[in-house]
Amino acid sequence: MKFILGKKLGMTTIFNDAREALNVTLVECSTKVSLLRNEERDGYVAVQVEMAKTKNKAFRKEFKVDASEMKIGDEIGVDSFEIGDKVSISGLGKAKGFQGGVKRYGFGGGNASHGGKHNLRQPGSIGASYPEHVIKGKRMAGRMGGKRVTSEKVKVVFIDKERNMLVLKGPVPGAAGTMVEIYQR
Repeated sequence: MKFILGKKLGMTTIFNDAREALNVTLVECSTKVSLLRNEERDGYVAVQVEMAKTKNKAFRKEFKVDASEMKIGDEIGVDSFEIGDKVSISGLGKAKGFQGGVKRYGFGGGNASHGGKHNLRQPGSIGASYPEHVIKGKRMAGRMGGKRVTSEKVKVVFIDKERNMLVLKGPVPGAAGTMVEIYQR
């Protein structure tokens, strides 16, 4: 299993050899091994890696892999990946705050004319006379985004070993500057 942590820098457009435009995401990767878990002490085998997030904090993540050849402090670079690899990327998606039903679920809204004075973006009826309460899971206004998202089968288009950067085809979860996990099973 190949794995690394990275910081999403943003998106751009590059051109391939056939002069086709590719929308890509740039991810800066620099990870080091911070902890090794073993069966006798922890009950499972895993590697904990970290990436410096700010001056005081570090972004840490465990990957359940055999780490017999790794040591604490080892650097994991982008050279473990190859152009054409299909990887999975997990991260925290963009948070969009409190949104109404029209934006959150694509509701049609009410009439703009024929007596629909103040109900243009309202959800309409939300219940019935029985059971006399709003049923759990009802699609209504609420917080949108800000949840963990995984994109699978994202292709590695280019690798810059000098800058420790992966160039991935298409979008990656999260806003620019957020941390993401890149792995291939």
